[in-house]
Amino acid sequence: MRHLSLCGPSNQALRILCLGAHCDDIEIGCGGTILTLLKQYANAMVRWVVFSSSTDRAHEARESAAAFLAEAPEKEIVVNAYRDGFFPYVGAQIKDDFEALKRDFDPDLVLTHYRDDRHQDHRTISDLTWNTFRDHLILEYEIPKYDGDMGAPNFFVPLEEATCRTKTRIIIESFRSQRQKHWFDEHTFMAILRLRGMEANSPTRYAEGFYSRKAVLE
Repeated sequence: MRHLSLCGPSNQALRILCLGAHCDDIEIGCGGTILTLLKQYANAMVRWVVFSSSTDRAHEARESAAAFLAEAPEKEIVVNAYRDGFFPYVGAQIKDDFEALKRDFDPDLVLTHYRDDRHQDHRTISDLTWNTFRDHLILEYEIPKYDGDMGAPNFFVPLEEATCRTKTRIIIESFRSQRQKHWFDEHTFMAILRLRGMEANSPTRYAEGFYSRKAVLE
């Protein structure tokens, strides 16, 4: 298991791998944490990988990722075009991408989907993350959705309200194609941040929640 202190010195190099099945997943699930880590670590290196997109959504995803990673001195944004909803049926191809990623990038922190998410694409990405990065610190983020599969996170990152507002603004401004969805608005995103802040007794009132399956206390 990879040891990591997220309260280390600001000049410490931090390699972050962000994995999302769809174009807005990373931002919704852990965008505030990414913004916070990039403020804390001046030498952060980020690999940002999205697996499903269309032409229009790929443009939105790159725009959004660039905004979230504006302060990252080293970053790479990858947007793939696997078919939405069909990940379990092309798992071997996606697995090949994971193996190539493992050879090319050795992260200190991996941010991926919640293992018990009811969306089949999300579960596939989570399963392949654990299958590929077996000796790494993995935090699973959550995505609010119609399925009602929100769980009880056991790992929290307190966020400043300004960071939450920035996260929400970038998501809504970037993903124009999603605005017609009844749940895609500031109220949804701020509500889950406030709820997790309450659960974490966050001094700022806001937090993102994660699921930590394995962790080593130093």
